[in-house]
Amino acid sequence: MPAARESLLDAAYTALTKRAWTAIRMVDVAAAAGVSRQTLYNEFGSKEGLARALVRRETENYLAGVARALSRGASAAGSRGDAAGRVVAAAAWTLRTARANPLVRAVLTGCWSDRLPTPSRAPADPAPVRADRPGIPGQRAAPPVEGPLPGPAEIVGRFCDQAVAALEPDWPAEELPALGTACETAARLTLACVVAPPAPGAAQGPGRIPAQHPRRELETEAVSRLVRGAFARTAAGPPPAGQG
Repeated sequence: MPAARESLLDAAYTALTKRAWTAIRMVDVAAAAGVSRQTLYNEFGSKEGLARALVRRETENYLAGVARALSRGASAAGSRGDAAGRVVAAAAWTLRTARANPLVRAVLTGCWSDRLPTPSRAPADPAPVRADRPGIPGQRAAPPVEGPLPGPAEIVGRFCDQAVAALEPDWPAEELPALGTACETAARLTLACVVAPPAPGAAQGPGRIPAQHPRRELETEAVSRLVRGAFARTAAGPPPAGQG
């Protein structure tokens, strides 16, 4: 039941914005989603299963946003787009999401606070089925999990792969290795900015943002400079239309 599953994940995430994961009760998540506790256990098997599904969903939503950011600046047929600018957009989306979503930030950095669930990277062996008892819904093993949860290295790799896939149609074949290097460097720099946000001084230079601008804008400007610098150093970029 996809609708119930999404409602339960929404309820779990909302609860997490208000209190620590250890204080969240399955019965409260089920009630907030408007389903029975038995439905919650049938869908996720356990609180650990719910945590894993929630982390996986938030991670996939973040990566879908990376893909959208990369596609917005796609070049029209017969023209060349701003490749670095498209990766900058994906990097800026990463910073915004990491600020707003503690689960995405934890996946990106590998740092899990006491308020967050800490699902194991690999699923545990399924727990034995427990028969129903009065007032306690029977629990069953969680549905199969598609591989371990991602960590920072996997996210860097997926960011890089998405960037290369989005940009390579406009890139000369002989320059594809340089494109891959530029995208990987940009992905690693973006992750570094999430782990340790750039200081305001990192945005200094011609056309810098005035000091009175919010720190978030300074961070976005800094990561933009870093990503564009990565492309300038490692890939000259596709030639203008009509050349090459």
